[in-house]
Amino acid sequence: MICKVTNKKIKPFMSFGRMPIANGFLKKNQFKKEYFYNLEVGFSKEISLFQLNNHPKPKQMFNKNYPFFTGSSKGMISHFKSYANWVKRKYISNLNYLIEIGSNDGTFLKNFKNTNVKTLGFEPSKNVANISRKRGIKTINQFFNFKNVKKNKNLKNKIDIITAANAICHIPDLKSLIKGIDFLLTRKGIFIFEEPYLGSMYKKTSYDQIYDEHIYMFSVSSIDKIFKKFGFELIDALEQKTHGGSMRYVIARNNIHKVNSNVKKKLKYEIKNNIHNLKGCLKFKKNCEQSKKKLLLKLKNIKTKDQKIAGYAATSKSTTILNYCGIGPEIIDYICDTTPEKINKYSPGMHIPIVSMNHFKKNMPYAAFLFAWNHKKEILKKEKIFNKKGKWLTHINL
Repeated sequence: MICKVTNKKIKPFMSFGRMPIANGFLKKNQFKKEYFYNLEVGFSKEISLFQLNNHPKPKQMFNKNYPFFTGSSKGMISHFKSYANWVKRKYISNLNYLIEIGSNDGTFLKNFKNTNVKTLGFEPSKNVANISRKRGIKTINQFFNFKNVKKNKNLKNKIDIITAANAICHIPDLKSLIKGIDFLLTRKGIFIFEEPYLGSMYKKTSYDQIYDEHIYMFSVSSIDKIFKKFGFELIDALEQKTHGGSMRYVIARNNIHKVNSNVKKKLKYEIKNNIHNLKGCLKFKKNCEQSKKKLLLKLKNIKTKDQKIAGYAATSKSTTILNYCGIGPEIIDYICDTTPEKINKYSPGMHIPIVSMNHFKKNMPYAAFLFAWNHKKEILKKEKIFNKKGKWLTHINL
């Protein structure tokens, strides 16, 4: 295995086994041609980077039928409004032009529509890019990399802020990404991005964060070390509640902005808790194996009583749980979801039928596996009837 940033050899420390494309929901006639790869993870000691070994090509994951829409969650709409307001409060006096990497359906950028800030989104999935355009948000339907960025010569060193959320961990070539950022940012320009946090994943043993799109699980240590290699520095790190625990990173060119004391505190925390080294990975591996055993025991106990179990929300994260634990339709009867692009299809790999939320309401099961556990508050508010009658399950302790 080769580290994607240092190009040095590293050893994989764990395999989650044969895995399909996480968002590859499919019809029955597509089962035989389904794509699989080995979901294996490794750790670069040099830059403290947790990463996948193999993964599908980005075009296989982000395409014209990408079934994820940020605006489908009230919680995410609220979070992105808050994120945009934070950017405005902190940087509006020096903000003329803002770019978002992985802008999806424009949920974040729409918050700048009635301001003097020019915005531009880079979104590789055609269907969601088209929704953003319909909302009047200027969007380039391309991957954000140096090759695509340098075509826009008029933007060279003209961008004040580049933002992203849950997108940078999807980009295999971080060197090309940073080169693109360097090309676009002004001298005082800032790059702000949020990602699921490695420390939170370790704490919860939320191994479902590991799937094909999440090529990296970042920590403050890894971000600090990676950007130092390219003439940038981490100037702030702020914890976020999204995705079961995320971190917002603020990056700038060396010696231009003051470094917040948060950075030092968080680096110390990661050293103390082995988030920066291989020891943390090996403990996580052990916890994953124990979690798998406990979960299977719990589910099989319910099925021996001939009770129905449904999956709640056909998330990309659920693909890792189902395939790693070998959970199929003999255990989970169906998965309910609100996304039209997923309904009447089957889950990747294990081929559990995906049904509408109406089916869930009319055929309430004994238990529901909450795959979208990071949206627990929003879901529990919605499902008051099931809360009284049914039993919620997860693979983690919430």
